[in-house]
Amino acid sequence: MRTGFRVPEGLSARVPVEQRGPGLDRDAVRLLVSCGTRVTHHAFSELPRLLRAGDLLVVNTSPTLAAAVDGRIGHARVVVHFSTRGDDGRWAVELREPDGRGTTHPRAGTRAGTEGIEGIEGTEVVLQGAGRLVLEEPLGPRGQRLRWARAAGDVLEVLRAHGRPIRYSYTERDQPLSAYQSVFALPPPDGAGSAEMPSAARPFTARLVAELVSRGVWFAPVTLHTGVASAQAHEPPYPERFVVPEASARLINAVKAGRTGRAAPAGPSGGGRVVAVGTTAVRAVESAAGPDGVVRAAEGWTDLVVTPQRGVRVVDGLLTGLHEPEASHLLMLEAVAGRAGVDRAYEEALRGLYLWHEFGDVHLILPEESPHTERCDGNSW
Repeated sequence: MRTGFRVPEGLSARVPVEQRGPGLDRDAVRLLVSCGTRVTHHAFSELPRLLRAGDLLVVNTSPTLAAAVDGRIGHARVVVHFSTRGDDGRWAVELREPDGRGTTHPRAGTRAGTEGIEGIEGTEVVLQGAGRLVLEEPLGPRGQRLRWARAAGDVLEVLRAHGRPIRYSYTERDQPLSAYQSVFALPPPDGAGSAEMPSAARPFTARLVAELVSRGVWFAPVTLHTGVASAQAHEPPYPERFVVPEASARLINAVKAGRTGRAAPAGPSGGGRVVAVGTTAVRAVESAAGPDGVVRAAEGWTDLVVTPQRGVRVVDGLLTGLHEPEASHLLMLEAVAGRAGVDRAYEEALRGLYLWHEFGDVHLILPEESPHTERCDGNSW
């Protein structure tokens, strides 16, 4: 984790870009592009000319749930953030206190690393709409923040009827659930989804996707249902559900085989790059890769944390938002771009007043190229 920079409060994106002025669409955010330590500045709408025919974008199809629900413990008001549904039907949840401004803060006794009086086994939470939860053991050994809870009734029905998207204090106001869905979101039959938006894909529009396809860029869908982030403690991610379909595994392997000159299976070839859209897509596809770098169809739970020591086996590049200095995601960025590349990019992001968080600007990390190939900005040397 880093302490070498601080994000000024004024650089938090408080509303979606399409609400900042007339005629703006989701792709009106800015795009910082880095190859090694070389950085260029663009509009996100320029992405099609920054990629090449044969490149492959790995995208997360998980939809965002309305995962925040009001409740009570006795006479005390709480907000329940539903994080992850377990195999046994229980839910991992975080209890938070409303702050009177439409957002929340961690509830006393449930912060990471604390032993609290409340939030212990057997505590009952009454949800809006008369649903009920009974809290059980912590999700893991890191503290009390996330706990398993057993629900009386269908939690997904409660979320559909009474839930709202999880919102943190840096945003200006509540937004409809549609503001938190990406163009790639595909609700699965079991109703599962992400507690928080896989936000790197938010700037994509249908028009931009069509232009990328017309230029020969491929798409490989995967699914990873994100849990509730640790907005205050910045813990590493907990285990999350993921799926890498057979068709996507074949596409990824074909692109990689074409780049290395190996015989490629049916699909694209010609030396394209595998670029993950979001840290969630990296976690999913790297969880499905063997030590040989071959991706195989897989599904289940992943506890993989990508670090510079572990490295990446599959992805060549990454499209992601801008992360706080304490966020564990920066270790993943270093695994892709190296420490010097990440440091240089974040210096430029701060100097250029880029916006942070889920409604903010975007960072594209591409592999450093030789002097005889295209530059970061898509032009020839």
